[in-house]
Amino acid sequence: MSVLIDFAIFPTDKGDSVSPFVARALKIVKKSGLPYTLGAMGTSVEGEWDEVMAVVTECFRELSRDCDRIYMTMKVDYRKGRSECITNKVTSVEEKV
Repeated sequence: MSVLIDFAIFPTDKGDSVSPFVARALKIVKKSGLPYTLGAMGTSVEGEWDEVMAVVTECFRELSRDCDRIYMTMKVDYRKGRSECITNKVTSVEEKV
């Protein structure tokens, strides 16, 4: 079951700048080998359900080592029989503009 997720994860107890913590999570995403795109407000990741959820779980566990409060949002798009949504969805919209 291939899914496209967009998620954001960061601590709320580490001050105004949380980019070092976001970078730690992004290293996990990158290490996974799954296709991803970093955005200003979140990261999109595409893959099989279990693979993607394992990445999200690993990101959470990494931050929970030294963060007492973590905020995370996640959106999931599943469309049977589709893949490469991470690029195709953007291209489809841009072609119509």
